[in-house]
Amino acid sequence: MNETITAKNYKKLTLQIAQNGMSFCCFDTLNWEVTSFKSVAFSKYSPIEEELWKAFVNHPQLTRPYDEIVVLHDNSFNTFVPGALFDENFLGSYLQYNTKVFETDFFAFDAIGSYELNNVYVPLMNVNNFLIDQFGVFDYKNVNSVLVTSLLDASRNIDEKQVFVHVKETHFEIVVVRNQQLLLFNSFEYKTPEDILYYLLFTMEQLFLNPETARVQLIGKIDESHPCFHLAYTYIRHLALYDTSALQEKWGKTQQEALEHFILFNS
Repeated sequence: MNETITAKNYKKLTLQIAQNGMSFCCFDTLNWEVTSFKSVAFSKYSPIEEELWKAFVNHPQLTRPYDEIVVLHDNSFNTFVPGALFDENFLGSYLQYNTKVFETDFFAFDAIGSYELNNVYVPLMNVNNFLIDQFGVFDYKNVNSVLVTSLLDASRNIDEKQVFVHVKETHFEIVVVRNQQLLLFNSFEYKTPEDILYYLLFTMEQLFLNPETARVQLIGKIDESHPCFHLAYTYIRHLALYDTSALQEKWGKTQQEALEHFILFNS
């Protein structure tokens, strides 16, 4: 038996890949440390495979040996389906109401077993095909599986409805949970802070949540000086950044890093 193949090196690599860029994080799972993490922007004028190839050339951390490699497909072509309504033979039918799907699309799902949920999504197959040549074997999932699972875990024994807004550069997710139950998940594109406020207040109205009393927590690429925070704070009394202190302590990161890379550090 080849010892170099079977020996564990206690190293894990997570890559979060979107059309416009990627982030990656290298974990030392023996000492619970982040040994490196980086964000890389992709040019919109060249194929994503070309941009990935450049990232692998420029960042030697990506080509080192790892016990575990996790690829997070960062897109919103997904929907959560309760276990009681789920049939893996009809994955495309779950997406046809909220995503433009084609017969040629490949569908996948992440089973979130502890919550009897399945996240059905369209993975970026050109990304997977590129990474198979690099790694051979890896696990992949949709980025929102990590987001929702982390927020459900944190909602244990909290009986009020909690609203979370995960902000990215061009889109954001709204997640509403109550004591480990997912009440709502939706993703929206936006161009202005007013777009976020409109969708957020509309969603809260649909769920009978009063902006004067409901708690809304923000995660992602946002801080208290962000225009979206300022505008939302005018209309929502109990608005705050998500408390990332446990994540900061676990990985030795700043609040801003833990908020922006919340999904990556929870992977």
